[in-house]
Amino acid sequence: MGGYAAVIPKFVRQSINHEFPLVNVDGTFSRDFTYIDNVIKMNNLAFTTENKWALNQIYNTAVVDRTTLVQLLRSLRKYLSKFDPAIAKINSTYGPNRLGDVPHEQTSVEKAIKLLNDKPTHDFESGIKIAVEC
Repeated sequence: MGGYAAVIPKFVRQSINHEFPLVNVDGTFSRDFTYIDNVIKMNNLAFTTENKWALNQIYNTAVVDRTTLVQLLRSLRKYLSKFDPAIAKINSTYGPNRLGDVPHEQTSVEKAIKLLNDKPTHDFESGIKIAVEC
């Protein structure tokens, strides 16, 4: 995920500090963000599998859905503003495209489904909601 791996905690920190999050281009670039419980579940399946074909493999963990940066910020505002209503009024600022940035990424989890019978249990929206409310 490159620079987008830390975008959620960055946007949370900026929102809590009432700063304007900087979004590259127009916010329509998307990523396949996943909730930590999806990662933990898949890792547990990989550690405990008895399927010999599943051993010593590298697996992707994802929701298999794309979320734009605008959607990400909208969800964060929705849930964070329950704790601080001023967050709902924070607007984003838009900047230039980052050199080499890929507009859309979506992860394939076919190998984890096939070899581990793994399917994500939390979609993006429910994962963000749980994370913020913790």
